[in-house]
Amino acid sequence: MNITYRLNLEGEACPYPAIATLDALPNLQSGEILEVLCDCPQSINSIPNDAKAMGFEVLDIRQDGPTLRFLIKKP
Repeated sequence: MNITYRLNLEGEACPYPAIATLDALPNLQSGEILEVLCDCPQSINSIPNDAKAMGFEVLDIRQDGPTLRFLIKKP
C-alpha cells in the first residue's frame, strides 16, 4: 500500500486533528491515501465518521498506546 500523504498531528489539541484532516482530504486525487497520526482521544470517532461522510474510504484504524493511526483513501 502506497501512502501518498502523511499528517502527523500528535500533540495537537482536539478538535484540530479532525479539522486538519478534513482540510487535507479534498486535496487527494482518486486512489491516493492519507495517513493521519494523532493522540486526540475524540479522533477515534470523529475522523473516520467525517471521512466516510465526505465519501472517503477508511482503510485502517490502529491504536498504539495514545497514538491513533488512520489510513484514508479517496475512491
